[in-house]
Amino acid sequence: MATVDELYQKFGAWRTVRALLFVAWKRRQIYQQVSELSNYQLRDIGLPEREEGLDYRSLLALHVSRLK
Repeated sequence: MATVDELYQKFGAWRTVRALLFVAWKRRQIYQQVSELSNYQLRDIGLPEREEGLDYRSLLALHVSRLK
């Protein structure tokens, strides 16, 4: 695996920074897509399940259900 210094020497500063930012952005996009999946869906695609707990989505669901 190439180090950042080797990438900088081979491709220059701007291309290296742009590539690193793209990878960080892509990983964030993937995490956001997976974070919306249920535990059943996570298990189906081979990812570990999340621990059940109250997060903002479940709290919002509780408040909305009380309004009905």
